[in-house]
This record gives sequence, C-alpha cells and structure tokens, in this order.
Amino acid sequence: MKKNDPKLIRSWTFYDWANSVYPLVISSAIFPVYYNEVTTKKDALGNIIDDHVVFLGMQFKNTVISNYILALSFLIICFTSPLLSGIADSKGLKKRFLQFFCYLGAFGCVGLFFLDSNPVTLNYGLIGIFIASLGFWSSLVFYNSYLPEITDAKNMDKVSAKGFSMGYIGSSLLLILCLIFIQGIAPTLSIDTGLATRICFLAVGVWWIGFAQIFFSKINHKNVTNNNEGNLWSGFHELQKVWKIIKQSDSLLKFLRSFLFLAMGVQTIMLVAAYFGAKLLNLPAGKLIPVILTIQFVGIAGSYLFSWISKKKGNKFSLGLALMSWVFICIGAWFDAEYKSEIGFYILGFFVGAVMGGIQSMSRSTYSKLIPMDTEDTTSFFSFYDITEKIAMVIGLFIFAFVEEHSPEKGMQNSVIALILFFILSWVLLQKVKDKRLHSADY
Repeated sequence: MKKNDPKLIRSWTFYDWANSVYPLVISSAIFPVYYNEVTTKKDALGNIIDDHVVFLGMQFKNTVISNYILALSFLIICFTSPLLSGIADSKGLKKRFLQFFCYLGAFGCVGLFFLDSNPVTLNYGLIGIFIASLGFWSSLVFYNSYLPEITDAKNMDKVSAKGFSMGYIGSSLLLILCLIFIQGIAPTLSIDTGLATRICFLAVGVWWIGFAQIFFSKINHKNVTNNNEGNLWSGFHELQKVWKIIKQSDSLLKFLRSFLFLAMGVQTIMLVAAYFGAKLLNLPAGKLIPVILTIQFVGIAGSYLFSWISKKKGNKFSLGLALMSWVFICIGAWFDAEYKSEIGFYILGFFVGAVMGGIQSMSRSTYSKLIPMDTEDTTSFFSFYDITEKIAMVIGLFIFAFVEEHSPEKGMQNSVIALILFFILSWVLLQKVKDKRLHSADY
C-alpha cells in the first residue's frame, strides 16, 4: 500500500466511523440506560428496590455481571489475539480476520434485540454483550496495525486523531438518529420505548457492517509465497520474533508497561461512565445521553488538541498531560458522587471528552512510532499492544466491580479511587521512557 495516500487514509478512517457506534451506542449511551431500566426495580418515588439479575442460575448485581462478562471476553481475546495476529502477518489474512471480527461484533449487537426483563431472554442478551465485545475488541488489533502501513511517523499523530474524530462524528450521528426514532418517530407508530430501543441495536449492527465496506473495498489481501508452515505454528513463529524485538527495545517495553495502567483507567471509565451517572446520580436517559453526546463532540476537538500539543512538545509530554488530567477528573468524580451534583457531572463530562479522544489517539500513534519502521509484522506488533490493553481491561473491570460489590454504602464511588492510582502509576512509568522520537515531531 502507498503511504500517505489521501484516499486510502480516508477509507481507513471510515472503519472508525463504522465501528465506533459500538462503544458509544452499546457501551456508553443507549444500552446501559436500557439495561439498567430492565434489570432494576424501583418504588413510586424512583428509589432502587432491587438491581440484581440471575445469570446461569447465580444472582449478581446488574452492573457487576455485565462487567464480569466483558472482562471474560477480554480474557479470551488475550489468548486468541496474539495467535491470530501472527497468522495474519505470515499468511496474509489480516483483512479476512478484520472482516470476520467486524461481522461477529455486529451480529452480537443484533443479538441484543432479544434482551428484555424476561429472565430467559435477559440471559440471551448478556451473551449478546459477550459476542459484541469479542468482535469489536478483536477487530481493533487488525485495524490499528494498518496505521504504520498507510502513513509515515511524521503524520501518525494527525492520521490517528483523524480516525478517532471520524469515529466520534459517525457514532454521534447514529446516536442522534436513534434518539429521534425512540422519542419522536416510534411513538407516532405506536411502538413502545423498549421495542424502539431494541430496534436501534439492530441499526448499530447494520451501520457497522455497511460503512466498514468502504475500507474493505480499498485493501487487498497480502500475497504470501511461503506456505510451508501450518497456520498455527507460523503464528507462534511470528510472535516469537516480535517478542524478541520488543524485549530488546527499551522504549517499547517501558511504554507498554505505562500503557497497561493507562488502559486500566481509560477503558474502565469508558465502560462504566453511563452506569455511574445512572446509578449514583440517578440521572434519567433524557439527562444522561446529552452528556455523552457532549463528550463525543468535545472529543473531536480533544483529539486534534493533543495532536497539536504533541507536534509542539512531543508525544511523551502530550500523554503525560493527559494522564495528569485524568487524575484530577477522577478526583472530581469522587466528590461529585459524594455530593450528588448533577451540574458537576455535566462539567466532568466536558473534561472527559476533552481528554478521552486525545489520550486514545496519542497512545495509538505513540506505539506506532516506536515500532521498527522496516517491519512487515505490524499486526503481530499490535497484538502486544492489544493484549496489554485487554489484560488492563480485565484487571480494571474486575477491580472496579469487586470494589463496588464489597462496598455496600459507596460502591462505585470507592471504585474511582482505584482509577486514580492507575493513572498515577501510568504517569510514573511513562517518565521512564527515554526516546527522542517521543520528544519531537521531526522524528
């Protein structure tokens, strides 16, 4: 593929446009509100009476079981992603794997149509959450690995930011259309709110598959002449080679250590933010979703802001600033939960948006800069980035859910303290990365 080709880069960003509807509509906005409603019993004053669900014969708090299910999907990805990424590079199957997991995640979203308050269908819906998560997060390792193939180091920050910006715009557009359908069109068609919401889950799957074709149509399968090894062993062989390079690269190894704690904080926040507002502050969907939309649009500016800071001061400074910002945001979240401040939640939403897009974009482009530019095993390299993120998400979600489960009085509020520690540890470890490529945009 030709590097810095505007058409190719634009098509690459359209996969962000396509798949970002999952983390917004499913992980952050409509689904958490819907799931909380169908799994929570309230009294006439709106106070929670019971928020437990039965899954596979065992009883859990609704948010705890959803977090455990997500953590399980990430744990499975930790085992499958490194193997498949090695096969993808050695056998030229990167596009095929990307397509497979794209379709798997999209059909998982479609499966959420069956989730309602009925105990049987509720179990089916929770399985849909698992499948959608498995497809979405597995596909990212193959998608992200195209970044160093379509652009050079000098433009990586900008291109990565453009991808996240396209994702924010596309997902926000679908969310707005879903809200128009649920609140405006559905009532005129005598469709109840629950069914209208579940129809939107179908729309997420169709949107994801449909717009993904823009990128799929622009990339071809890699031609591989060496087919002597079996796929399984070739995958292990590629991973072994990449791991040797990572162990010998002081910068890559230290960055991955810092990224582990960064992802523990950022990804956990992305997955529990809506539940935080719905459960601790008792915000209805009408107030919660506009905050999430604000985060999306501010995130567009945030992606480009941190790209600009990186150009002036380097990736290390930009990431360090974002990490310290997260520390103060989490401190604010703790006090917001303490005083049940609705206005405080809106203010936090603005700052979360400003930092969220920037830290994700900078993490991806920073790692891309540290990969040897002459390598052809970009997918295998990104599998280590991906597995670090998934291990972080398993640990982060488990700790968050565990603290909530064992803190009857303050629950999620106490879990926020763990997030603060994650970001501080990530900042400390980032300071140990000494690489001139992270200090100047000229490298």
